[in-house]
Amino acid sequence: MHTDPVVPVLLSLSLVLLAAKIGSAIAFKLKQPTVLGELIAGVIIGNLVLFGYSNLEFLKHNHMVEIFSSLGVVILLFEVGLESEFNEMMSVGVKSLLVAIIGVVAPFVVGYYVTGFVMPEVSEISKIFMGAILTATSVGITARVFKDLNYLNEKEAKVVLGAAVIDDILGLIILAVVSSMATTGDIEISSIMTVSFKAIGFVVISVMAGMFLARKTVPLLAPVNLPGMILSIGLVVCFLGAYFANQFGLATIVGAFCMGLILEDVHFKKFLSDKTLEEFIHPISLFLVPVFFVVTGMHVDLSVFTDLSILLASLLVTVVAILGKLICAWSFPNKDRIDRLIIGVGMVPRGEVGLIFASVGKAIGVIDDCLYAITVIVVILTTLLPPPILAALINKKNKQ
Repeated sequence: MHTDPVVPVLLSLSLVLLAAKIGSAIAFKLKQPTVLGELIAGVIIGNLVLFGYSNLEFLKHNHMVEIFSSLGVVILLFEVGLESEFNEMMSVGVKSLLVAIIGVVAPFVVGYYVTGFVMPEVSEISKIFMGAILTATSVGITARVFKDLNYLNEKEAKVVLGAAVIDDILGLIILAVVSSMATTGDIEISSIMTVSFKAIGFVVISVMAGMFLARKTVPLLAPVNLPGMILSIGLVVCFLGAYFANQFGLATIVGAFCMGLILEDVHFKKFLSDKTLEEFIHPISLFLVPVFFVVTGMHVDLSVFTDLSILLASLLVTVVAILGKLICAWSFPNKDRIDRLIIGVGMVPRGEVGLIFASVGKAIGVIDDCLYAITVIVVILTTLLPPPILAALINKKNKQ
C-alpha cells in the first residue's frame, strides 16, 4: 500500500503540539512561564523509553520535526527583533558589550579550573574546551520568558538581547580558536581574524544596510495590494537574513533577530492593512515556537543522572556555570537602577548552543563521553532553572 510521506510528519507534529499545550497549560496553572511546561513535556516524551515505553521514540528521530523546530527558533528571534526598538537597543549598547565580554571571560576561566578540579586526568585542551562550552548563551529561552511576561521593552531585556548577539560572535571566535588548538596544536591568527571580521561585519552591515534598504524598497511594494503581502515580505527578509548569517558562520537566529530589528512598522504604513507585521507573524509563532522547545526537551537524556560521580561533578560545573554568567550583570555602572539579577539570570541558559559546542569537541576528540555527559547535565539544569527564577524576579519587580 502506498503511504503518503507527509503522514508520519502529521502524526509527529500533532503529538508534539499536544504535548506542548498540555505542558504549557500545567505551567500556566502553576503560575510558571509556559516555556518551562513545553521543555518539561519534551523531557518526559524523550525519556519514556527509560520506563519501558518506546512507542514515541520515533519523535526523536523525525528529520522533518527537527526542521519545524529550527524554523520555530528562527521565527521566535525574528518576532523578538520586531518587538525591539533599534535605537533603544543601541542606548544600552555599552552595557550589552560589557555584559557579553564578562559573560564570556568569567565562565571560560572558572570552567577551565573547575574541570581540572573535578577531572584532573583530562588533557589541557579538554579543560580549555570545557571552558569554551560554558561561554555559550542560548537567547531563545530567555527571549521567550521576556516575551511571555511582556518584558521585551524593559532595559534589562534589551541588555540581555544585545549581549546575546555579541556573545554569539565572541563564542564563534572562541570556538574557532580552541578548535584550531585542538586539531593543529597551535593558534592560526589569520583564521581568527577572518572569523572575527566576518561575524562582526555581518551584524553591522546587515543592520545598517538593511535599515536603509527597508526604508527605500518596502514602501514601493505598497501599490501591489495583494492579500498577505506584509507577511510575505516579512518572512522573505527573515529567512534571507537567517540564511546569510549562516553563510557568514553565525547562528541563523542572529540573522533573524537582526532582520526583525530593521523591519519597523513605519515601513508598512502605506499598505492597506489594519494589522502590523507582528500581528501577522504571531499565529505562525504560536504554531512553530512550541515545537522548538518540546524538541529541545526531547533531546535531554535523563539516564546521565544515574552515574553518581558524573552527577556530582556536573552539579559543581553547573554552579560555576551559573555564577560565571551572574557575575557579568555587575560589569557596568548602574545609574539607571537596572535590575542586575534579571540580567544575570537571563544570561544563564546554555540550551542547544552549549550542546553544539560540545558536539564539535566530541567530533575532534577533545570531549570524551564523561565530559559530554557533564555538559548535557549542565545544559539541562541551565535550561530548566532560569525560566521560573526569571519569572519570579520579573513579577517581584512589577509588584514593586
